[in-house]
Amino acid sequence: MILTVIIPAYNEKNTIKKIIQKIKLVKNIKKQIILVDDGSTDGTTDIIKKKLSSNVDKIIFHKRNFGKGAAIISAKKFIKGNYVIIQDADLEYNPQDYKKILNAMLDRKLQSVYGSRVLGKKRYSVKNFTSKSRVFFNHILTIFSNILFNQNLSDAHTCYKAFDANFFKKIKLKEKDFAFCPEITAKISKLGIKIHEVPIDYSGRSYEEGKKISIYDGFRAIYVLLKYKFFS
Repeated sequence: MILTVIIPAYNEKNTIKKIIQKIKLVKNIKKQIILVDDGSTDGTTDIIKKKLSSNVDKIIFHKRNFGKGAAIISAKKFIKGNYVIIQDADLEYNPQDYKKILNAMLDRKLQSVYGSRVLGKKRYSVKNFTSKSRVFFNHILTIFSNILFNQNLSDAHTCYKAFDANFFKKIKLKEKDFAFCPEITAKISKLGIKIHEVPIDYSGRSYEEGKKISIYDGFRAIYVLLKYKFFS
């Protein structure tokens, strides 16, 4: 059993080496690591070329910044594992949670599992989101997504989304930015598949520390959810 880890990276020179190390430290899981440098301009590209080329299985370089979804689309054709998980290049998520997510997939023979940052916690007291507004808007977007697509998720916009690889390869992805998240949830839901969640660790960072998602992406998420519900 092989887990393909797709890492979209854009301007993450301070964390890119550390996240690869953390992934490597996950024991008892054979991994294929696909790293996509999405047009970085801060020195991330040099670090990847000089220090990480022998530590990952596949590196893809985008000539300019296209977005998280574009990075995942580029990586998709190189998937060799039985299962796939999306991993951000920062340190907000803990790769040790791969075991928990994979166990759920294997035990229940699931096609998709999300790692929830808020499951089992009081949603408005999740300190690691770095701000109450982020908790609130994530909650509202999740409710909206659940209503449109008949899911019961607690954290629809988590990074940790895992899939059966054959199932994931069949889904045609179009959104190139952070809208990958609402797009994949919408398309899975329209196939009549219930998405399972497991609780995960999360340590959010601030915009000063490199956080990139913005309120614009929240409005984009609403648009994309409506788009795939009613027009695609």
